[in-house]
Amino acid sequence: MMRGAEFAELRAFVAVAQERSFRQAAARLRVTPSSLSHVIRTLEERLGAKLLHRTTRSVAPTEVGAALLIRLLPAMTEMEEAVEEAGSFGDRPRGRLRLNLPRLAAEMVIVPRLAQFTRLFPEIALDLVVEDRMTDMVAGGFDAGIRPGGRVQGDMIAVRLTADLRPAVFASPEYLASRTIPVTPSDLSAHRCINYRWPSSGAPYRWQFGRAGETLEVAVEALHTINDTGMIIAAALGGAGIGYLLEDVIVDYLAAGRLVRLLDDWCQPTPGFHLYYSGRRHVSAPLKAMLGFFRYEPLPILAPA
Repeated sequence: MMRGAEFAELRAFVAVAQERSFRQAAARLRVTPSSLSHVIRTLEERLGAKLLHRTTRSVAPTEVGAALLIRLLPAMTEMEEAVEEAGSFGDRPRGRLRLNLPRLAAEMVIVPRLAQFTRLFPEIALDLVVEDRMTDMVAGGFDAGIRPGGRVQGDMIAVRLTADLRPAVFASPEYLASRTIPVTPSDLSAHRCINYRWPSSGAPYRWQFGRAGETLEVAVEALHTINDTGMIIAAALGGAGIGYLLEDVIVDYLAAGRLVRLLDDWCQPTPGFHLYYSGRRHVSAPLKAMLGFFRYEPLPILAPA
């Protein structure tokens, strides 16, 4: 029979292997990094095998560690869900909710209502991992994720969180002052473009356009390619070229006149952000609370008087 200390060692290993960081895993488990490192060394000595590769900058499972993680994850997940379910029978939902989401979703959906959510559910601890790359939610140990509706995996349950999103093509007035303004997507070939590169695949983003039933996906000849949306905005503000991002990211710069919209009639709405989770897993009380709180409910359309 497994002793309590041995279970704690395995739980610590799973946290470090998932987070790929002793510091982040220690914060997740609410222990110090030094004590966590000691627990992992004790586990490795007990098993007689090295489980983690450690450098000053990264942590990754060894071949033995990766195999152990695959075997442990389902059992650990099942036990954590059972504990959460047992705890949910109290007056208020409680427990940790781990979400993976892109930066824009964090800024648009979560942060503006985080204080209100915390007041209503003070015993739910949110663990937000903000990254723009697509992540395998289940393999990463996440309870749920937030992504645009069109990019939600087919085997997931998705709940809408926002209205549709609209892309925007933009440049600074200074860049456009001495250049011909593009009228169609094909005109972009005569301009300096600043494109986004997906962190996960390294592939440049293909700009999507649509008008009057016609859809286009353009692989622009980008002069500059950047994997950070903030830097794309900064480059465009400095006159480096034309960018393409979601409208919500640059709305303040458009209102202030620091950026100018281009090809407006070619930029059609795309599916808004959805919260998605595996339909094969137990829905914990904290996740149920979030689903009810953040669910998008459009205003009714009133008939004219």
